[in-house]
Amino acid sequence: MSGIMMMVIAIVVLGGAYLLYGRYLEKKWGIDPNAKTPAYELEDGVDYVPADTNVVFGHQFASIAGAGPINGPIQAAVFGWLPVLLWILVGGVFFGAVQDFASMYASVKNKGRTIGYIIEEYIGKLGKKLFLLFCWLFCILVIAAFADVVAGTFNGFNADAAGTITKVAANGAVATTSLLFILEAVALGCIIKYGKLNKWVNTAIAIVMLVAAVALGLQFPVFLSRETWHIIIFIYIMIACVVPVWALLQPRDYLNSYLLIFMIVGAIVGIFVANPSCNLNAFNGFTVNGQYLFPILFVTIACGAVSGFHSLVSSGTASKQIKNEKNMLPVSFGAMLMESMLAVIALIAVASFAAGEAEAQGLTTQPQIFAGAIANFLSAAGLPHELVFTLINLAVSAFALTSLDSVARVGRLSFQEFFMDDDVDEEQMSPFLKVVTNKYFATILTLVLAYLLAKVGYAEIWPLFGSANQLLSVLALVACAVFLKKTKRQGVMLWVPMAFMMAVTFTALSMTIIKLGKAFATTGLSLGNTLQLVFAVLLLILGVIVAIQGIKKLAEKPEEA
Repeated sequence: MSGIMMMVIAIVVLGGAYLLYGRYLEKKWGIDPNAKTPAYELEDGVDYVPADTNVVFGHQFASIAGAGPINGPIQAAVFGWLPVLLWILVGGVFFGAVQDFASMYASVKNKGRTIGYIIEEYIGKLGKKLFLLFCWLFCILVIAAFADVVAGTFNGFNADAAGTITKVAANGAVATTSLLFILEAVALGCIIKYGKLNKWVNTAIAIVMLVAAVALGLQFPVFLSRETWHIIIFIYIMIACVVPVWALLQPRDYLNSYLLIFMIVGAIVGIFVANPSCNLNAFNGFTVNGQYLFPILFVTIACGAVSGFHSLVSSGTASKQIKNEKNMLPVSFGAMLMESMLAVIALIAVASFAAGEAEAQGLTTQPQIFAGAIANFLSAAGLPHELVFTLINLAVSAFALTSLDSVARVGRLSFQEFFMDDDVDEEQMSPFLKVVTNKYFATILTLVLAYLLAKVGYAEIWPLFGSANQLLSVLALVACAVFLKKTKRQGVMLWVPMAFMMAVTFTALSMTIIKLGKAFATTGLSLGNTLQLVFAVLLLILGVIVAIQGIKKLAEKPEEA
């Protein structure tokens, strides 16, 4: 199958899904454009801040995308292009988009509260406590993994086998651009909040800032070590986690979303110009290199299909910024389908290389393979290969930072909510509760644990991250299904995704625990493997208990009217 044919299939399926299935869900669930949203009802200038659709879309898209939909499909391509393409399209539409839309809808209908509060309201207080603990542990994993990835991406120095240290210009340019994005985001946030300009004027300003940051980044790279970047990144996250969303989170993601959209559009144009051939087999079997298609494929391709982390963004931050309920469809459902499109592009990119060709060109990481392929496509249109390769690499690398402050904020909120109950009077709280619900204490504790885990290295954390991420999607689907049932709305479309993802995640986590258990019995465990084992056991236990509680609620007979 050619690259153009894959692209056409993806455009037709994903575009049709938005127009048909998305609007079907709107009608079934009863979107009310006249309802007052939590962004207005509880506006506080910090977390609850009404924003235009394009701004919230930018936040949602940039937060959920990052490098995930590029890394996953390229890694999973060992099974062949057919199962990867099918899972991206089916998982993106009927699993991921539905989960994201349902999570945001349930949150907006419950004062913008997180999935944890949805579980408390419709499943029970114990379920909420366990879920929030699960979320907090999961967020620590994500922060640790992504912070180490970003530090490695920004690392300005490289040592060869002989120990000779050289500067890496591409990494230095990425670092400068990302720092400029942060400074420009603060300026853009002030312009949007106080300038009261037309949204198209704000968009034009954002694009000019974006181009300026990229140009300056290429011209003035910053060279710092990986260890130094670790410290800088965690200081940034600490600040970003507590400042008002309008001052940094919204405008930063708004800027980055345009960068990612430009990259996607450029990649699609390149595919239609070059029409790359597919050098992958359609199917390589159910077992490849000792890896089983089930559950590995469905854990590896998370972003791009269904990802539990999306539910945290949909219900944790984006739902508090929705101006009108009708904006939820493009912000949640639409952003997920856009991410699936990016995942298909990543599949076409890796499929365009013959066996061993990428390695021969020095393309060893997933972002490099993606950037090299898109540069090959666009060079057929007459664009300079080296420039395009640098810009695509820049775009992919810059997005590794976008999910960090969003997930850190969600982790902070999860920790605070764990100790908060609706019946607690903030004025009468004990000194202990005042400390643990303080946003600065919650932020520092979360980030200190994540920093210690980050020192182990993302390679030790990543295998567990995928399974935990997909188990989170199970819990989100369970919570949303119970919410829809309790509010007498149709939720049957969530049942199959919920059951399938249960099978995937419980199998994957059990396999991880068995593997680590065997390693402990024979050779003992390293620090990284020990942390993985502890987290795997805790996450599995918490996930199973919450899932069982939710299923019991789903099995209950409907209450008499």
